[in-house]
Amino acid sequence: MNPMKNVRQLGNEPNVAQFPQTANVCRPSSELLRHAPPQSEPSVLDELLPVSPKGPVKEIANWGNYPVMASEENTPVYLEDIRSYIRTPGTFIPRGNGRCYGDASLASRTICTTRFDKILSFDAAQGLFECESGLTLDRILEVVVPKGWFLPVTPGTKFITAGGAIASDVHGKNHHVDGCFSHHVRDMDVLVADGRLITCGPDKETDLFEATCGGMGLTGIITRIRFQLKKIETSYIRQKQVKAANLEEVLMLFDKYKDYTYSVAWIDCLKKGKGFGRSILILGEHAAVSDLTPQQQKDPLQLPKKKQITFPFNLPSWVLNSFTVRAFNFLYYRKNFKKEINNTVSYEPFFYPLDAILHWNRGYGKKGFIQYQFVLPMESKQGLIEILQTISSKGLGSFLAVLKIFGKQESLIGFPMEGYTLALDIPVRKGLFETLDQLDEIVLRHKGRLYMSKDARMKPDVLEAGYPNLARFRSILRKYNPDQKLRSVQSDRLFLTHKS
Repeated sequence: MNPMKNVRQLGNEPNVAQFPQTANVCRPSSELLRHAPPQSEPSVLDELLPVSPKGPVKEIANWGNYPVMASEENTPVYLEDIRSYIRTPGTFIPRGNGRCYGDASLASRTICTTRFDKILSFDAAQGLFECESGLTLDRILEVVVPKGWFLPVTPGTKFITAGGAIASDVHGKNHHVDGCFSHHVRDMDVLVADGRLITCGPDKETDLFEATCGGMGLTGIITRIRFQLKKIETSYIRQKQVKAANLEEVLMLFDKYKDYTYSVAWIDCLKKGKGFGRSILILGEHAAVSDLTPQQQKDPLQLPKKKQITFPFNLPSWVLNSFTVRAFNFLYYRKNFKKEINNTVSYEPFFYPLDAILHWNRGYGKKGFIQYQFVLPMESKQGLIEILQTISSKGLGSFLAVLKIFGKQESLIGFPMEGYTLALDIPVRKGLFETLDQLDEIVLRHKGRLYMSKDARMKPDVLEAGYPNLARFRSILRKYNPDQKLRSVQSDRLFLTHKS
């Protein structure tokens, strides 16, 4: 066997010297993925030899730590490794950095993309970025921010892969202005079940492109992505925080400040009476150089300093109860002494406040948690009230209750629609799923839907009712994944695929 047969030809890849902020451009950088599942460091020989089609069996879970299952995990470095894996018998699902919350990327066999993580090109003049699918957003930011560019759309963590951003069709605080991540993709390569590598995009092989954006990895393995970045003058955000006394006021504030690019609200789910739904609205714009202090203006595109702490262990389940959540909510709301606070902050605390706490998901205990995220049409404010009332009456308050506004979006299988979206982190405990079934009924009654990337327990009829284009999505899956080689625990549960 020739040990050099899988060594990639790097002649057409960018010079490392072009990217002084990262020493691992165009090289496998799995050692830089601080939050990937633990794995041994590859030796030089490991880098040269093909990856075995049979990987180690390990216990895996996504960010919610529910469910947990054993999976045979394969971690390819080269495209031919992935092709070889597809040819092996059995089914599997591609998996990135495990930052979706539920079971969308869980299966008895998984192909982990976190070592398929190279930058292929970066046009710093036009803001076009091209990379392999396993590259995480934090690595992208370290390269593009010093050159005056930013991600067009980013979720609340930078530790997801670029491929995962497309498979979940992630949104951010700016959906009402900039849409989802997929809206900024120029083209991408998808390795489908029969081994073909297909280039698709908004104007080519559009059925595959539309079904892959939000398709939870069921159409194939995304291998390459080229997308447009957003131009910035500085690495800072001009932030405004406004306290709202109740739900009615925060919804009025969203409308008042609808021209802001970024908007999100923390909401107190347990407060009753006149303070029902009290909130803090957080708004932001990319700061201009003129917004900075003289000291900041010396290096306006400086990367934020890394200040991280680690959550050392799983908290006991009894720590998380309605009393502690009420206490947290009281203190969090009171921390803003003024009605309105304006300041300039680095992009890290604005976009990624929780990334400063490594393994913060341990705070929900060994049983894990469910992130329940839904969207309701703009005219369904009453549905939002009903859901918050149900949560309060059941004592299911969440430390992390986030309310955002979505703009208009027409897509095949994407989650957003024009309206209100609320995301809640709730510890797994007795009676939770029955309560969430009640919330599902409210969501459907008000013509809303749930986010598949966060889901670990939705029933098939809830998916059917919420996603009107599901029949077309299934027909595209039959075209590109006819034998259901790509399948997950979630896809089987929701009857997107069927158990053997």
